[in-house]
Amino acid sequence: MTLPTVTLRPYLPEDAPVLAALYQAAIMVLTEEDYSHDQREAWAAVADDVEAFGESLTKHLTLIAAIDGDPAGFATLKDNREVEMLYVHPDCAGMGVGASLLDALEKLAGARGVDALSVDASETALLFFEKHGYEPQKRNTVIRNGEWLSNTTMTKRLGNEPPRKVTS
Repeated sequence: MTLPTVTLRPYLPEDAPVLAALYQAAIMVLTEEDYSHDQREAWAAVADDVEAFGESLTKHLTLIAAIDGDPAGFATLKDNREVEMLYVHPDCAGMGVGASLLDALEKLAGARGVDALSVDASETALLFFEKHGYEPQKRNTVIRNGEWLSNTTMTKRLGNEPPRKVTS
């Protein structure tokens, strides 16, 4: 299967409604096996206020991945050190959208002198980040709109060092 061409561009304020819908769709569909309906509803509710959601995206470096000009995913880099968000539309999962976004954030952070990136990865995203060289550091539990959700803080050293092998 040939993957589609993914193009990247910066976030613009007028992208907020499309990205809010993409965020909610990604959570409701892609995390279904790892989180209950109530947990997903509470998590996705962050984007119910589209204006506030859009404002949160302007606080960090936010990139949009597009396929044929249509947003297929987005990611934010917080303080050049943390992947704050990385979401892919369910119809585009497995097409290289997430990998393109993550690669771009890593290159931008590295170019800004950062030696490592971290992410609080959802249960659903754990394998994706491990595949890209991130190592689990600690388990977390966060509360969203009255629901408890678990995630894992992961880190990756940037640069030419090979990733360390993780043994269990």
